[in-house]
Amino acid sequence: MKIQERTGAGAGRSAAPAQPSVGDRLPTPPRERKPALAALAVLLILIGALGATMLVLQAGDRVEVVKVTEEIPAGGSVTDDNVTSVMVAQDDSIHYVKWSLLNDLKKLKAVNTIPAGAVAVGEMFGEEAGPAQGKATVGLSLKAGQYPTGLKVGDVVAAYRVGATSGSDSDDADANGGSAAGGGSGVIVDQATISSVPGDKGEDLVGSTNFTITVTVDTAEAAPLAQAASNGEVAIVRVSSSN
Repeated sequence: MKIQERTGAGAGRSAAPAQPSVGDRLPTPPRERKPALAALAVLLILIGALGATMLVLQAGDRVEVVKVTEEIPAGGSVTDDNVTSVMVAQDDSIHYVKWSLLNDLKKLKAVNTIPAGAVAVGEMFGEEAGPAQGKATVGLSLKAGQYPTGLKVGDVVAAYRVGATSGSDSDDADANGGSAAGGGSGVIVDQATISSVPGDKGEDLVGSTNFTITVTVDTAEAAPLAQAASNGEVAIVRVSSSN
């Protein structure tokens, strides 16, 4: 009887609530979708892809142009020896001189000194080029023995004053049994750049024994050089450039 009573008493009690197992988690609320951010991300990806495509296309659009390999002095011209071709990205805002126009470029003059390594653009050349600021050009008419052979545009020379003997002085010297000499010698210009030589513009000095060139000098040196040249008292020698 006691066993039955205990059993009946236990049957009337409420069962304890079951505890959730360790592995179970409470359900999380669904995440809020943001379609605007997703669309923006897709748009940025498309813009990046388009920009990369444009860069590739521009890199492939190249043109062959003229590049200077040796310094061209002011008034100098392009030759086969001082330029080469190079490929650059085409840019309509830069007036590149295309390699196909090389023969036309040879007819023009450098407006200012063009350094080696520069890519030629149209603004560097013109029909006639004046001297740079602080410079002047002087024409020299030289006789045999007053200049070295093989002079060309761009060569650096020095001009010396040499004695000149006129015909009357020679006659007087012979009559007196002596010799006559002209003015003293000395350096007039230690560095001058040749900007024109015979044949530079297509003309040859037919019937003339003189060698006529044009040199570019500092403005202060132009007057004494021109005076000596007018008296035929100038001789030039080729020197090394100080650059």
